[in-house]
Amino acid sequence: MYRLILARLLQTLPTLLGVVTLVFFLLHLVPGDPVDALLGETALAADREAMRQTLHLDQPLMVQYVHYIQGLLHGDWGKSIIDQHDVLARLTERAAATFRLAVVSLLLAVLMAVPLGYIAARRHGQTADTAAMVFSLLGVSIPNFWLGPMLIFLFSVTLGWLPVSGMEQPGAIILPAITLGTALAAILSRMARAAWLEAMTLDACRTARAYGISELRIWWRHAARLALLPVLTLFTLQLGAVLGGAVITETVFDWPGLGLLTIEAIQRRDYPMVQGCVLLIALCYVLANLLADVLALILDPRQRHVA
Repeated sequence: MYRLILARLLQTLPTLLGVVTLVFFLLHLVPGDPVDALLGETALAADREAMRQTLHLDQPLMVQYVHYIQGLLHGDWGKSIIDQHDVLARLTERAAATFRLAVVSLLLAVLMAVPLGYIAARRHGQTADTAAMVFSLLGVSIPNFWLGPMLIFLFSVTLGWLPVSGMEQPGAIILPAITLGTALAAILSRMARAAWLEAMTLDACRTARAYGISELRIWWRHAARLALLPVLTLFTLQLGAVLGGAVITETVFDWPGLGLLTIEAIQRRDYPMVQGCVLLIALCYVLANLLADVLALILDPRQRHVA
């Protein structure tokens, strides 16, 4: 199994290289010049040229790319063009807020998804099942950039219960966590419902029922254990998606995490900072996929032979 895990890990390297390469060249195609963000468009041509030389922006694009890759291989993620702050240090500072939001969102999603999936599966074809699936459909369909402002308007502006933005005030994490966790809860509840229904048709559950075991115990002990693998796999795969969705959610709620840092860096044409943010998010995606593969190998021995 360790050999399979190592093979999966090695497969992530081309993915990360592709992400770094794509982001690097696409950023340089975006209109705008970081020198304008520093000096303004009215700066003298000589000052602009001197600044470009200082930032090494006067070098050919391929030369800049090679230097960036060499820096990554040595653990150097570069420095911000705007304030010369170390990119990796800034990412470390902002990551704490994003991971805090992600953990609360994931916990909220699980607390919503498991009961909904169970109710929908247990009341299959009934009104409760339809209501749960309608909720999940709405959760998947409503985008974060719409749900966030609506929650702000209702709970902050109208009712005055929760703060509008930031993370300093008590309860500030509630609205962004709901915004970020709703879509994940909808996806997980649908998967839990399908996995539970499938598990109840397996021989293990039918045998347990033949032995006279109570229905509640069959649902929560036998069937839940059989349905755990697909739900857990989907959950781990969504870890990276939560960080990706945080870009929009953090911008809406002015949450000082990686997502907001990414938007700020894009607006200022801060190439190294944007590349660092995207690389870190991509790394989280890759590690989430790797974790899903490892859990599948551990929980389902049949996949070790298939792999």
